This record gives sequence, structure tokens and C-alpha cells, in this order.
Amino acid sequence: MSQNDLREPDNAQIHDESENTPSNKSGNRPFADVLASALSRRGILQGSLAGAAAGFLSPQALARSDRDRWRSRRRRQALVDFEPLSIEDAIVDDTSPSISRDYQYQVLIPWGTPIEPGATEEFTGDPNNRPTSAQAALQIGIGHDGMWFYPDEGGFLSRLDDKFDDKFDDRFKRRRSDKSNRKGMLCINHEFGTNFHVLGKSMPESLEDVRLSQNVHGVSVVAIENSYRGWEVVKSPNSRRITANTPMRFSGPAANSALLQNPNGNVPLGTINNCGSGPTPWGTYLTCEENFNGYFGSTEGEAFNNARTQEQERYGFDFDGFNYGWHFFDRRFDLSDPDYINESNRFGWVVEIDPQDATQTPVKRTAMGRFKHEAVAIAESSNGRVAAYMGDDQRFDYCYKYVSDLPWRTAIAEGKSPLDEGKLYVARFDEDGTGEWLELTINNPDLAARFANQGELLINARIAADILGATPMDRPEWTTIGKDGEVYWTLTNNSQRTVTDAANPEAPNSDGHIIRTVDSNDFLGTTFTWEIYILASSTRGTPGVFTDPDAAYADPEGRLFIGTDGGQPDGLQDQLVVFDTTAETPEPKRLLTGVASDEITGWAVTPDFRTAFVNIQHPGNGDPARTNFPAPRDGRTIPRDCTLVITKRNGDVVGS
Repeated sequence: MSQNDLREPDNAQIHDESENTPSNKSGNRPFADVLASALSRRGILQGSLAGAAAGFLSPQALARSDRDRWRSRRRRQALVDFEPLSIEDAIVDDTSPSISRDYQYQVLIPWGTPIEPGATEEFTGDPNNRPTSAQAALQIGIGHDGMWFYPDEGGFLSRLDDKFDDKFDDRFKRRRSDKSNRKGMLCINHEFGTNFHVLGKSMPESLEDVRLSQNVHGVSVVAIENSYRGWEVVKSPNSRRITANTPMRFSGPAANSALLQNPNGNVPLGTINNCGSGPTPWGTYLTCEENFNGYFGSTEGEAFNNARTQEQERYGFDFDGFNYGWHFFDRRFDLSDPDYINESNRFGWVVEIDPQDATQTPVKRTAMGRFKHEAVAIAESSNGRVAAYMGDDQRFDYCYKYVSDLPWRTAIAEGKSPLDEGKLYVARFDEDGTGEWLELTINNPDLAARFANQGELLINARIAADILGATPMDRPEWTTIGKDGEVYWTLTNNSQRTVTDAANPEAPNSDGHIIRTVDSNDFLGTTFTWEIYILASSTRGTPGVFTDPDAAYADPEGRLFIGTDGGQPDGLQDQLVVFDTTAETPEPKRLLTGVASDEITGWAVTPDFRTAFVNIQHPGNGDPARTNFPAPRDGRTIPRDCTLVITKRNGDVVGS
């Protein structure tokens, strides 16, 4: 594309080159083949597959007293009882979002908003007044994706409850919670912003251009408050931008690996392509580095591809990446520069951020493995140990689980991280509806024959998973923990699949599906059961039609919120749908649709579940001819990624 071409390439050209182009040449038995055999033997291909498979798995009910009390207050009301947005109402206008008439939304923190009031000027989308790199480092980034809300705690009500603890019953204290529903820190990922969208040209022409691009990537930690004006950004000593050039540190088994050191001796910097996320029980934020390979390139051109190592090829590195062109001006991202030979190994990790302490350096947790992390969902076992569920978002890649060695409270009391000492597993799905978590450990002779130590293994987790015979999946994306401990996995699509298996039942799988798993031994076991929760193709021809499931969040009552990423049927834009997971048959209800060429992603809620946050990502793919959202339509203003604050008009729980 010439630099004079002012139209944005389709988003598929940016991400699908990596996500939809498999790099897995292991030959492991694909999930679709497993599922085909399972369905054939069980004879359940009658009517709706999703409904027929409902008896395939019985989630293990876990004791969750707080959740039970929260649910009991609402048993008289249907779980998902709002008026769904109809197809007809949703497709009236694709330049701004459409929402169920039971709900309302407010636009918050569009790309270019100052991280604090007065920190810098706001970028409003004026194509002739783009931010400098210095300004971008003080503004909300682009590519809004995973996020979480961390409420303010303490204050008068907390002190009151502590002083008169025996004077108030549980119901009163819950209502007067010390966790604020009106103020807190919002952590939000900035997955990507194309050169066209950010720079207004196809390639950078200077180091300043590269720094601008780098500074709109990463994470924002921003203080927000709900006042009489609505939700707005407020000042906080903990507000900050974390970009591609922010100092980082490594922890865990690979922290001191020679494969994370460069001859240049440069300190670790930056996080990029931050896709999904997840909160921890101890109050930190986990951000996930997904398509990190696309930011690297080679000044040697195609000659680099001919000399790639197995490791570089398995992680999808090539000479031009996603055509960001950073490597022409920033040597760190030049795969052919011998001084930065291991720079690419420093990306592809889960990064932990403390939202309440801006002095803390973000930490890359190597025990959780290096791959294209889409998101992470943490479950706490009854003994306090945690399990983290993660998908590797590329066609024919894998599902992973990390389990801590110690209960998280014990680890923190001993000055350790629960995410530094533990075991990493990869999933093998079997056709009888069971599966096995295969440990990625140097103690396995097959892995010891390939890797020198555990650190090298974790840096090349994909190759280790290939060796163990993990099941290739249809782009594993977000994970979330259901009310009874079941884990939901979104598998967005895979149009290149030609052979089916039990867990990937359609070939090609252009619409995607959702899998539900239950682990043995209270999240800590090495076996699991699984079922297909729903095939998106089964919704075609219904009022709740949706495809390409991506972002996922399950609330304590049993609602499952799914954001989509892909061309939707029936003239719809990407959308947010809600399921009642306690119902016998899954039935999606449409709450929201976005704008032209966007993606609906990310999710966060206030502690009372009455306010939710969801993102409009890459509206119009940056093309003002498609939409100018969130600005009024004028055909000129650059559309900006933003967060929508969603509330029910009657003040009830979102999704109800």
C-alpha cells in the first residue's frame, strides 16, 4: 500500500496473518478429529448439537458462600431477562453502537484522552493534529481490549463496619461495602494500532514515528469516578501509561536464562500487543502479550526467512512482521541485529501490574510460559492454591493451565509470587469427553532431550507442547470461570480446518464455538471432562445469531457474556451477547452491537455488578469514511477506540 493511500487495510491483514496462519507443524491429532469420533460413537448429532451435548458433562459444584448469598437475593427473577436487541434494530445504523432498550451507555476514555486531567492535550481525532510521541505517553492508548476495575477501598464506611462489626447484620454490611462502586482504578490493554490509524501513513519515516506508535501500545492504569457528570477520569498518583519502552523485570524459572539476555546488555523494556487480561485474587492485574511477533522484522529482508531457526518459525517471525516497520528505526526490533539477538524472547508473556502502586515495575511471569497469550482466568481452589487458564490464539494451537505450588496467601506472606513457583500444563482432549493436562517439565525425558533446562523449555513452550502431543485447537482465545467452577473457552474460528475432531467438530469452522471444561481435584488435578457448550453455527437463522466468540466473562450468578470478533451474519456488526449457563439449552441474547469494522472486547464490572465496561476496538478500522465514532459523523474525524460504560435503566444488575 502506498503512503498516499488513506484507506485502512482490512483488520484481517494485520492480525489474521498471524492468528489465522498456523505455525504448528507438529502433526498432533487435531481437536476436530477427536470430536468427530466422539460424536459418532455417542450418536448425539440430533437436533441442536449444543443442546444434545448438555448431558455430556456435569460441572462440579464448588462451595462459594458469598456467591450463594449474592444469588439468593435474585432467585425470584429470571437470570437473563432483558429485552434483546433485535436484528432489525441493530442494523439500522453502523456508525454508532446499538443497545437493548433496557440499557444505556456512556463513552469513556477514547484513545487520546489525557491519563490525568491536565496531563497533556487531548487528541480528538483531528487528522491534522495528531499527538507527538511525548503526548501519547501521557494519553490513553489505542486498541482497547482486556481490562479490569479495581475499586477504591477503605474510607468512612469501612471504618464504621470495623468499629461496629457486631452491630450490623451481613445484609447491611454488604450494602455498605468498603469496595466502591463509584471510584477506582481501571486497567486497560491497548492491543494494536495500525500505522494508517495512528500515523496516517503506511510506514514510519522516522524514529519519532516509531516512538509514537510504540507509545499508543501497552496498558493504561487510569483513575475513574462516577459523579453527577457521569464517569470521568480523575487524578491519582497511581495513574500511568505502560508502553513498549517501559522498564520491565522477569521472574520465575526463566528469569536468568541466557536466552533473555542480549549482547548489547540492554535492560528489558516494554509490553506489546496486550490482548486479554485477568485479575488476581490478591488484587493485581495480569495483561497478556499476544501477537508480539508482528512488531519485529529484519533489515535483511527475505533472506532472514530462509535462515530462520525452528524457534523463530514456530512463533511466526518473518522479515516484515505486520509491516509496522519499527525495525528500520529501533534496533531492538530488528531480528537480524546481533546485538539484540534475544530481544524477541522477551515478549509473549503474562505481565503482572499493581494498579494501586505506580512505583512497582511490571513483572513478566515466566513460569506461565511463552506463547500468544489471549487472556487468563484464575480459579482459587479450596486450599488457596490457584489455577490459571490460558489460550494460545493461533489456528491449531493449544489450551494451557498453570497451577501454583503454594496457596497464594502463603506465598505472598513468604515474600514469593504465586505465579513464580508452579507447574505449567497443556491440554490433550480425548474423544470420550475426558482430557489430560500434560505437564511441561524438564523432568520429562522427552523434553529433557530437547531443552537444556526449565527456563529454555518455558521460553519455547509451544515446541514443548508439540512434543507432548497436545491437541491443536481452533484459535483458543478468552477463558473465564463459571459459577460452579467450570471453565469456558472461546474458540473463535478456523477456516483452514479440513479434518474434524471431538473438540473442534466443524471443518471448516468459520463461525467458532465455546467449550466448557471441568477439572478434577478442585482445579488442581491433571484430568478434566469437557463438552461443546455451543456451536456458533447452530445460532444461524435464530434471533440470537452470533459468530466468532472472543471476549468472555462469567458472573457469579451464571451469566456468560461473550464479545465477538469477526464478520457477523445477517448484516450485524460485532456484538455482545449474554447466556444463562444454568439453562438446559444455551440461548444467546443480544445486548449490544458495535460500529462498522470494529470488535467488541474486554469486560469489567463494579463490585455490585450494576455497572459494566466493554470496549469498541478499531472502529471503522481507522477509516473516517466508515465511522467517526465516538465523534458525530462528519466523514473526516478519525474514529477512536473507546470504552462504553453500560448500565441498566432500572439500576439492576447488568445482564439481568
